[in-house]
Amino acid sequence: MSLAAALRTGDLAQLPSRRDEDWRWTDLRGLLRVLPPPSEPYDGEAPAGPFAALADLPIHLVNASSPIVIRTAQAAPYVVALHLAALEGGSHAAEARIEVADGAHLILLESYEGDGAGYVANLDLKISLGAGARCERIVLAADGADGVSVSIADVVLSPGADFTQTVLTDGARRQRIETRVTHPGAGATVRLDGAYLLDAQRHADLTTVVDHKGVDGTTAQLTKGVVRDQARAVFQGRIVVETGADRTDARMRHQALVLSDRAEVDAKPELLIHADDVQCAHGNTVGALDEEAMFYMRQRGIPEAEARALLISAFVGEVIDRIAFEPAREIAQAWAADRLRT
Repeated sequence: MSLAAALRTGDLAQLPSRRDEDWRWTDLRGLLRVLPPPSEPYDGEAPAGPFAALADLPIHLVNASSPIVIRTAQAAPYVVALHLAALEGGSHAAEARIEVADGAHLILLESYEGDGAGYVANLDLKISLGAGARCERIVLAADGADGVSVSIADVVLSPGADFTQTVLTDGARRQRIETRVTHPGAGATVRLDGAYLLDAQRHADLTTVVDHKGVDGTTAQLTKGVVRDQARAVFQGRIVVETGADRTDARMRHQALVLSDRAEVDAKPELLIHADDVQCAHGNTVGALDEEAMFYMRQRGIPEAEARALLISAFVGEVIDRIAFEPAREIAQAWAADRLRT
C-alpha cells in the first residue's frame, strides 16, 4: 500500500493507514476521504526553486511530469537542482532515477513547494551509487499548509560509496519524507541528517531505514526539530544489521524542542542487530528550552524573545552546519532563519 498506488488506481484502500505500523502516526487513509482530480498541466512560468542558480542541471517539475533520469560519470562534482512544485491543486505523482557511476560525484539539490489548495503529491526517487561514488543530497521541503506530500527515496550503495543527506522541512497538512538505504558494508559510509521546524497545525514525518548487509559499514544519523502551536512531528529511524554484517558502526541521535503544550513529537528510533561484532547506539530526547541557558542570557541583558531565537537557532544549526556544499549550506541557513523569526 502506498500513496503512489492509490493515485495510480484511484483506490483509497491502497493508502497507508494507522493499521500499518510504519504509518500509524501519518495516517493518510483516515485523512483523505476522496482523492483530488489529477492535476492540470501547468502553462505558466515554472518556479525556479531555491537552488536553481547553483546547478549545472536545473530541473523544474510542476504538477509532475514524465519520469526523470539523471546519470553522471564525472569525478568533479556535478550539481543537479530538482525542484518539484504543486500549483493550482489536484493530485499527481512523479518518478526520478539518479545513477552515479563508479568514482563519480553528484550533488543533488532537491526542493519542494506548493500553493495549490488541498493538493496531493507523491515522488518516488531511486538513487544508485557505483563503487567509490559520492552523493550529497540536500532537501528543502516548503510544501503548502493545505498540501499532502510524500517523498520516498530508495538508495542503493556499492562498496566504498559515500552518501550524505540533509533534509530540512517546515511540514504540510500531511508530509512524509522517507529514505531507505541498502548498505553493502565494504567501506561504504552513510550520513543521514534532518531538521524540522513546525508551527500552526503542520505535520512532518521523517522516516529512515538503513539495512546493513555486509561487513565494515558506517552510518551516522542526526535529526533535530522544533515544534510549536499545534504542530506534530514524527521521527522514525531504523538501522538493521544483518547476520554477518560484522564491524558495522552505526549511530543515531534525535533531539526535539517542544515549545507549546499542544504540540506533539512522536519518535521511534530502532536498532535491529543480528550480528555480534558491531558498534551501534541510538539516543532520543524531547524537551523544552534549557531554562538555565535562558536565565544566563537574560542576566546579560538579552531580551527574552531574542534569547529564545538564539538558542533555537544554535540547536538547529548543528544539523545545517554539517552540509558540505557551502553555497547550499548558506541557502539552508537563510531558509531556517526565516522560519525561526516567525
